[in-house]
Amino acid sequence: MALKKHNKTSAEFSMASLTDVIFLLLIFFMLSSKLVTIEPFELPKSDSKTVAPTNIVVSINNTGEHKLNGKSLSPKALERALQQEVTNLKDAKDLTVTIVAEVGTPFDYVADVMEIAAKMRARAIIATQPTS
Repeated sequence: MALKKHNKTSAEFSMASLTDVIFLLLIFFMLSSKLVTIEPFELPKSDSKTVAPTNIVVSINNTGEHKLNGKSLSPKALERALQQEVTNLKDAKDLTVTIVAEVGTPFDYVADVMEIAAKMRARAIIATQPTS
């Protein structure tokens, strides 16, 4: 009497475990990402679609008031505060300073922040609003 062997393997793939893994990854990245708050300014418009990572946010309004991550600073104290932020960040090689300047802000204020960022060997980008 010969015994029959069943060597057929199932070709089905269960998607349930894959969706669980993707959902957990989504939650992990949402919780581990740094939330950036940008002042509710009217930003200049641009056609650029580039999205850059942000480590430090410097906001400048029309009157020349500077804010570093939401804290008001004088322009002279800004350089010391930025240097302190750089030393606090562990991954300083990819440091990016985002400059959020309100429409109508004199460019001298923006250029000063860009020079400070250049001294620290950080990238400086200007936040813009996409054109519609």
